[in-house]
Amino acid sequence: MSTTPTIGVLALQGDVREHLTALADAGARALPVRRPEELAGVDGLVIPGGESTTMSKLAVAFGMLEPLRAFVRAGRPVYGTCAGMIMVADKLLDAREDQETLGGIDMIVRRNAFGRQNESFEAAVEVAGIDGGPVEGVFIRAPWVESVGASVDVLATYGGHTVAVRQDNVLATSFHPELTGDHRIHAFFVDMVRAGA
Repeated sequence: MSTTPTIGVLALQGDVREHLTALADAGARALPVRRPEELAGVDGLVIPGGESTTMSKLAVAFGMLEPLRAFVRAGRPVYGTCAGMIMVADKLLDAREDQETLGGIDMIVRRNAFGRQNESFEAAVEVAGIDGGPVEGVFIRAPWVESVGASVDVLATYGGHTVAVRQDNVLATSFHPELTGDHRIHAFFVDMVRAGA
């Protein structure tokens, strides 16, 4: 692989365009991914924010659920933001019984933990491994991590709750860094993809 990795953004639902822009600015070739054959052509994958229940239903409808799970199980780099964090969790709280996840991080995530849409907010968040001071976190109906297993690195907390984690090649944040113009977390993920290759 060249130093310009190809990173997909799962384009079933959510803020796809913003992630494509952030990844391109961070040095990746960024492509929307909707089908298994498109997933097969990428070095890493971003699962964007959106509505996690809808996203899991669309993944089933598009025949993407099992290919996505296989991608994660194979150790391919994945970054989930907000609803994407929910998608890479091994266990959920406050989820519908039929909600599917991909797994990948040994954590329990509480959906909509920071409140409803009208309780959205921005906050400065110190993230381990990200140089240059805090990142601006945009929290929109955001989840938080209730607990993690021993092999999970907690990268950031806010208000006493875990909001950024990493386990091996899977990264997740409760907040949306793609909405701020600060693409340091995307650059961190691009470096993960380069290292994973």
